[in-house]
Amino acid sequence: MEIHDLRVFLAVAEEGNITRAAQCLGYVQSNVTARIRQLESELDTSLFYRHSRGVSLTPTGETVLSYAKKIVTLCSEVQRAIQDESNPSGPLRIGSMETTAAIRLPEVLTAYHEAYPNVDLYLTTGPTEQLLQSVLEYKIDGAFVAAPIEHPEIVQETFVEEELVLISNSKKSPLLALQNIQERTLLVFRTGCTYRSQLKKWLYDEGIYPEKVMEFGTLDAILGCVRAGLGFSLIPKSVIEHGDRDNLITYHEIPDKYRRVKTIFIRRQDSLITPALYRFLQVIRESFSKSRKGTD
Repeated sequence: MEIHDLRVFLAVAEEGNITRAAQCLGYVQSNVTARIRQLESELDTSLFYRHSRGVSLTPTGETVLSYAKKIVTLCSEVQRAIQDESNPSGPLRIGSMETTAAIRLPEVLTAYHEAYPNVDLYLTTGPTEQLLQSVLEYKIDGAFVAAPIEHPEIVQETFVEEELVLISNSKKSPLLALQNIQERTLLVFRTGCTYRSQLKKWLYDEGIYPEKVMEFGTLDAILGCVRAGLGFSLIPKSVIEHGDRDNLITYHEIPDKYRRVKTIFIRRQDSLITPALYRFLQVIRESFSKSRKGTD
């Protein structure tokens, strides 16, 4: 069994289609088909169901998938582990919530890039649940997410505590009373966002069930719609302090029970801390420590 065959297998499993997998890998389709058949022959089992829409994993294929991910990841980590720790290079895949990426990370990423230019740093954004799953599946090396996270395969480190506030347009649609939300549109991130869950819990505890909810994928989209008077949202206060230059957004404090959310950095417990990740952790610890002292 060759590691190359496992990489081909992973590509086909992810795409669910041999033609698309071949395109992603830069191979001809017949080469990918031959690799999969070779792997199935070595394992003496069928890994995929073939159908008109493409392919899907058999139960045995699902089992092989979990091992293939670990094997390919470990092989990559072997190469990364032998790097010069003082001069790391290669890929570093980091995930982050939209708000953290927009407010907390620009200076951190700049400092890291200037110090370690040979590292290929990739940043992906998304809600906490999605980022957690990406870490568990070895798709990213670590992620900034909202606490709490309780998982036996995850280690975590707290970096900052955010104060959440309810925001609205300061002129067109001022919030006069909590009950006003009942008739207004709530602007939220995709399902899996901790801030969205916190907002939902608070309102439900107050007996308020908004009829209109609009879902967005980016922070800029939410802020733009709030500025336009479309509705309300719940976000960290730091976002408003850093980005409301036109004074079109006002914020409202919420009860202490729902106000504080910690931002943590998570990674898999069994993943190797590569030189690139080790240096990244050093940079973010120093940066967030300075930020905390600056607010004391």
